[in-house]
Amino acid sequence: MLTALSPLDGRYAATVEPLQAFFSEFALHRARVFVEVSYFAALAKEKKVKELKNLNPKQQKALQNIIDNFTEKEAEAIKKTEATTKHDVKAVEYYLKKKIEAIPGLKAASEFVHFGLTSEDTNNLAYGILIHQALDALLIPALEAVMGDLLGLITQWKAVRILSLTHGQPATPTTIGKELMVFVSRLEKQMKKLEAFRMQGKLGGAVGNFSAHRAAYPEIEWEEFAQDFIESLNLEPLLFTTQINPHDDLAELSHLFCRIDSILLNLCRDSWMYISRGVFRQKVIKGEVGSSTMPHKVNPIDFENAEGNIGLANALFTHFAEKLTVSRLQRDLSDSTVQRNLGVAFGHHFLAVESLRKGLSKLSLDPSQIQRELDLHPEVAAEAIQTVLRKHGVDGAYEKLKELTRGERITKEQLKKFIEELSLSAAEKTRLKGML
Repeated sequence: MLTALSPLDGRYAATVEPLQAFFSEFALHRARVFVEVSYFAALAKEKKVKELKNLNPKQQKALQNIIDNFTEKEAEAIKKTEATTKHDVKAVEYYLKKKIEAIPGLKAASEFVHFGLTSEDTNNLAYGILIHQALDALLIPALEAVMGDLLGLITQWKAVRILSLTHGQPATPTTIGKELMVFVSRLEKQMKKLEAFRMQGKLGGAVGNFSAHRAAYPEIEWEEFAQDFIESLNLEPLLFTTQINPHDDLAELSHLFCRIDSILLNLCRDSWMYISRGVFRQKVIKGEVGSSTMPHKVNPIDFENAEGNIGLANALFTHFAEKLTVSRLQRDLSDSTVQRNLGVAFGHHFLAVESLRKGLSKLSLDPSQIQRELDLHPEVAAEAIQTVLRKHGVDGAYEKLKELTRGERITKEQLKKFIEELSLSAAEKTRLKGML
């Protein structure tokens, strides 16, 4: 859409479209409806709420139909009511009251919609449900796909020896397989934490004390009711809160994604550097243009796109972690507008992941350039040589290699000559020469 304010809804809309099922306003209304209907049904099962009798099978099916048949048209009806109420959750309540009043035998029971609740009770549970759905359906699988891509490259290139750079200077050689495995290993640790993560939920009313609940039904153990209900939504119950969920869960999740994104950022930059050195080549796609003026260019745009979007995502994730955990006294509303931007952060994260995967899919090796780098820097074998010399008790082994190699452009022949003059067995000399 050319008139979209955000590129997520314009230029990149097709890529991030799957996230709309979890982070759009429609998705939030749908989740609110699910929470409110589920709460209404849970109240009906509470025997001490005598004014709301247990639901018969037809009524249960009718309630389930409200959830199952919730469409954008239904959400538009809520928005129309909100134009008057200026309150989105109250508009959801009015919408559900009308729906439930139309169910045979439940007209009087409609007053138990949103009974004793504050908006945050509905919202925090809805957000929790949506985030878990997004994690399970989209975000975790996308990260697993990145790891799968890396493992595929590792299988192909695990034994390919390349020049290392530490501080930007030539260093002891490594293998591409091992270097990529570093990222897989790091991601695996964070993924275990992500898979174990649980969103939290509260249901304690206007200031978290179940005050309205107790005023109506003092004989009910509302903490126990809330715990059971929240656990039924696969969320972790919070029994001591103010009006709001303190959002420690969102802070934890945000920090977790910051770490994951930082790992991906590191991978993007390393891939960019390997391309710049000529170690990696990129597949040329017919019809694509790398520069408006330089016809020869094949730029690492996918890795650069991922890097930029990771920066945007992490800026938001960092803000979420800092902002959402602080609320004045029993609450202020500043968290509400921030939470509405959760999808923006996850949108930039997801876009980065997809761009990174696209970049990885275009990579191939340039064996001649890889060997050229190694041939230009035989001095990087100095670490291995001096360590072997220490093993054999050669006095001043490190210093001898330092004098020969530090800051010098030496050749393999010079190193071979140095090795040949050592007081070592012929077999060991041959082995050392083989390291060059």
